[in-house]
Order: sequence, then C-alpha cells, then structure tokens
Amino acid sequence: MKKNIFVLALDEFTNKLFGTIHNADQYQYHALLPPEKIIHAPNYVMSDLLDEARLKLEHFPGSVDAIVSFWDFPATLMLPILRQSAGLPTTSIESILRCEHKYWSRLVQSEVAQEIIPRVVPFNPFDEEPLNQVNLSFPFWVKPVKAHSSILGFRIESSDDFYAVIPKIREGIGRFSEPFNEIFQKADTPSKVAPINGNYCIAEEIVSEKNQCTLEGYVFDGKTTIYGVVDSLREENPSSFSRYHYPSRLPKDVLEQMKDVTVRVMQRTKLNNEPFNIEFFHDPETGRISLLEINPRISKSHCPLFYFVEGASHQEVMVDLGLGCKPEYPQGKGRYSMATKFMVRRYSGDAIVRRVPRRDEIEALQKDVDGVLVVVWVKEGDRLSNVADTDSYSFEYANIFIGGESEEELVGKYQQCMKRLPFEFESLTNLEL
Repeated sequence: MKKNIFVLALDEFTNKLFGTIHNADQYQYHALLPPEKIIHAPNYVMSDLLDEARLKLEHFPGSVDAIVSFWDFPATLMLPILRQSAGLPTTSIESILRCEHKYWSRLVQSEVAQEIIPRVVPFNPFDEEPLNQVNLSFPFWVKPVKAHSSILGFRIESSDDFYAVIPKIREGIGRFSEPFNEIFQKADTPSKVAPINGNYCIAEEIVSEKNQCTLEGYVFDGKTTIYGVVDSLREENPSSFSRYHYPSRLPKDVLEQMKDVTVRVMQRTKLNNEPFNIEFFHDPETGRISLLEINPRISKSHCPLFYFVEGASHQEVMVDLGLGCKPEYPQGKGRYSMATKFMVRRYSGDAIVRRVPRRDEIEALQKDVDGVLVVVWVKEGDRLSNVADTDSYSFEYANIFIGGESEEELVGKYQQCMKRLPFEFESLTNLEL
C-alpha cells in the first residue's frame, strides 16, 4: 500500500518534482488545500482554513500518513495543529514561532550567538508617533513581526522614509497579522514576547549584505543536520534577489562557522523532526557573519536546484521527516555540477499583463535548451500588484531554473530563455493607480 502524503498548497510543478525523490513510487500525494488558498490569497481566515483541512482529512477513506508543506505562513503554523488533530507526531507551535516571529526569534538567537545578531527593536506602527519607539540610528530595516517574501519590508534612510512607509504597513499588515494572532494568542509565550503580536513591526540594524546564503537542514530526534548551502545573489537594490546558486561558493571555513551557529540556535528553538532553512550574511572584508532569519520549512525555490545537482529534490527530506524517518540525503547523482534560479522581475512599476508564453512555447524552449525549467506566476489580464507576492521594490512574475557546468553556461542559457519568452506588459498611469 502506498503512503498517503497530504500537502498544503500542492501545485503541478511541485508535484512533478516529488517524482524525483527516493522511493517515489511508494507515495501517493494529495492536495490538502489548493495553492490559491495558501500562497497568494488576498486574505486568510485561519479558523476556516483549519476547519476545511480537518474535514478533508477526517473524510479521507485511507490512512493519513503524513502532512507536509514547503510554504511559509499560514502553512507553517497550520501543520502542528493539523498533525495533532490527525494523531501524527509533530513539533510544537511554540517551536515554529521561535523561528518565525521575528522579534521572539531574535531573542532566542541572541541567547547563543549575540555577537552575530543585529540590534532589533519592536514597535507598533499604529501608534501616533511610532518612530519614538525606535532607538536605532539611520539607516535600518523595518519589517512586520510576521510576513514573508520581504512583503512590507523597507530600508529606512531617514524619518521621512519611515513616515512614508507607515501608511503602507498599516494598510497591508492585517492580511498576515489577523490570522497570525489567532494562533499566537493561544501559544505559550514569554512575558517579553506576549505583547508583541502580529500587528507589530521590528526595526533592525543593517549589517553587511555583501554575501548572503541559505543553509538547508533538518532536526531529527534533537540532532541538527545541514545538507546543502545555497547562495542568494541580489540586484543593485538591496531588497531584491536576482538569483539563487547551488552549491555555495563561500569559503569552507565561513560555512563551518555558519553551521556551528546553526546547531546552537536550532537547539534553542526546540524545533524537532522538521526541516528548516536559515539565512546568513558574510562580509568578506571583515570576515563577520550575521544571522538573518530562520524558516521552519524547506525552501520550495531550492527544490529544482537540488534536483539538478543531487538527482532528487530535497522534498525528500520533508517527506521522510513527515513520515517520522531520518532522511538519507543528499544523493549526489544529479546531471549538473551547479544550478541556479533566476527571478524574472519588473522594476518599472505596476502593470497589466498582456502576454505570457504559451505552454507549447515553454515546452519547446525546455526541449531546445538543456537543463531548463520555466515557471510563470502570472496570466494574461493580471495586474502585477494583485497577484505577485514579492518585495516592496519589484514584481516577480516568473522563475527560470537552470543546471550547468559553469557560470558562463548558466548565464548564457538564461539569456537564450529571455529572448524566447514573450512577456508583454501595459504600464499603469498614475491616474489609473
């Protein structure tokens, strides 16, 4: 009998990558909730999402062997609740919050790695004078206590910058804070954290952002394992990523420092039998490393990169842990020695999508250019600001995953792809906005 794996936000592209993992024919995957209710939903009612998912699990005629997800909020906080309802072993909600609640996570990190943690201050954006709560020098970052994909994250250079973004934060933060608070208010939180709910933001000291990378790992039976490191390359503006690259090209001693910190920090979070990824910066001039954030999940964006290099998507780690098994990963059987993910973005303002590549055009491209996978996030008629969960400075509308043997080959394939992918946009005038 096949094991039944229920996946929050299962989509066609990710479902195909499940087929690359070890013993793939032994599993049957089921969409617990569709992507449109988890990934790009305009709002989330946590109680409704949980009720719908529970009902589907209760009426399933077979065994429920695992519940997993590769997505951020609200999926990460739903998993412990759904697993408990289904009688499956799970990490605690509090362990997820120690990773995801940006202020609580910084407190936890500081207990064992104070020297690499930037200064952070919580503030209420709905206060009359919120800047009075921020005792940091300019510049600094502001971010909601809970969001993802750099949504409502801003670099602040002056008080004018700060007060220019406060209305945007006030308008948009409820999309995450209201469902987040449904869970947060029931969690066992320390007195210093309990008042800092999802309506709060943090202001955070800016550290060197020259080299960023993500360590992919898991905790099994209390032991932390790192199985891969992915570099994150940025555009000229410091908020937008241009691409990810696997494996990392950072010096071995730097990676060892990061791994040592990761083991100490993950012990403090008390996350257990779960995958995670943890992000760091490295300043090559000073040698300093800085910890950015922890996500209690695998990175979906990295799945094709691991497939190209290791021969299997690291969804394998997520599935093994969901079934209560220790992962045996990576495989080291990929077709390429390196891989990259290019984020295709628009920087020239909001727009209506007038043309996207057809399925046959994408399939022809993937056939002609070896080691290429294309994912389009928009459809014709979409307004970018309505469909693209992205950072505050650009609109990400497609991804191109590429495997190869050199940097030159990766970039060359990307250029071929962009010449053959016919995207067209109609800019919106200020009047229409």
